[in-house]
Amino acid sequence: MKTLIVEDSATLCAIYSQYLDGSGLDVTAVETLGSARETLVELNPQLILLDIELPDGNGLDLMDDLWRVTPRPAVVVMTGHGADYAEQAIKSGADDFLNKPFDAARLRVTLLNAADKQKLTQQVQTLSVKRERLGPLRGQSPAMQTVFETVESLAGTLATAFVMGESGTGKELAARAIHQLSARAPGPFVIVDCAALAADQLERALFGDAQSGGLVAEAAAGTLFLDEVCSLSFDAQSTLLRLIQHGTYRSVGSSQEVAADVRIIASTNRDPLFEMREGRLREDLYYRLHVVPLRMPPVRERSDDVLLLTRGFLAQVAEEEGKVASQLSDAAAQALQHYSWPGNVRQLENAIRQLVLLGPAEEIDEAAVYRVISGTEIAVETDGASEHSAGPGDSESDAAIEPLWITEKKAIEAAIAACDGSVNRAAKQLQVAPSTIYRKIQSWKGQ
Repeated sequence: MKTLIVEDSATLCAIYSQYLDGSGLDVTAVETLGSARETLVELNPQLILLDIELPDGNGLDLMDDLWRVTPRPAVVVMTGHGADYAEQAIKSGADDFLNKPFDAARLRVTLLNAADKQKLTQQVQTLSVKRERLGPLRGQSPAMQTVFETVESLAGTLATAFVMGESGTGKELAARAIHQLSARAPGPFVIVDCAALAADQLERALFGDAQSGGLVAEAAAGTLFLDEVCSLSFDAQSTLLRLIQHGTYRSVGSSQEVAADVRIIASTNRDPLFEMREGRLREDLYYRLHVVPLRMPPVRERSDDVLLLTRGFLAQVAEEEGKVASQLSDAAAQALQHYSWPGNVRQLENAIRQLVLLGPAEEIDEAAVYRVISGTEIAVETDGASEHSAGPGDSESDAAIEPLWITEKKAIEAAIAACDGSVNRAAKQLQVAPSTIYRKIQSWKGQ
């Protein structure tokens, strides 16, 4: 632990340094307040032994400079003027004090106790602080803290990793984080788009042929990321299984076995266990892949991260487009956080990009957020179905049927009125999320 002694007597500096020989403290000594201030920045000490009476000022004035050092060092004050000065030192932020004169044993015990307390404080702070970023991944929610821990664990192994999660949750980013934190980080990170490859195409793409090398060779000493592996046909799964089982492969048209120097990470947006039980995923491949699973949470399970992600996307898009970063109104921030984001982080990023590119104002308001959300909702629809209005050939009796949105509107307005205007209470009674009500209220404005 770096230790700074501030004492105006060169003789005492030498004596105190000698007292601390073999203590494990790395000691630097200075004799003035000015030197202490300079050394504070250069040395970044974790422990300070501070005399009060110095030739160029009061030693306690150094306490005001400790904000320049992170983490804040522990301070033990020395005084020859009894309890009054000691009390003043403690009020100024000192951790302990020593009355002069003192012997070697007393100095060592006091400083080492302060050092132990400092270490414990730093450990508690480290455990209590939520990280906001790990490689390309961002988030401070409990769900993402679990992801960070799993990614770090996977990075320290060569085990096959299986990243699962809905579309847009950041499965590729998680795979990249594992790669970047691993010993294979200097090597390439190669992506295989399994959804686009048939069985014969996969074999040629992975293993190559006489004319060109494949993706396995391209990923040598690095990581091979098999994106959406559950999209592979049964025959293609057999090809992949042989690679994972034996760690060797043959180029198409060749009889020579080649060792594959790759770490495999696979991903899927499906439930692999369900796919296996339905006969669409080979059981032996499932167990080969499902060694260390990593689940990426959807945004609805990490709403605490929405504003953190939003600020990051706002700054990123503004930098890319050469614009001043937009600010969010309080109502806009609330609307973003209350929305469920069915398209997950990808939908959120697209929405923020639209807000920056299409919004002329420096502040993004709630109305702009709802307009963009409505557009991105359409983009994440998967069934492609469209609604049709009634035509002239419809039965006249159909005219008595009220449109569904009007029925919903009446029910929601009645619930809000019954709850004295509280949307949150109304949502609870209707058994829906408050974001659903806010979104519907906004949609009625265009009806």
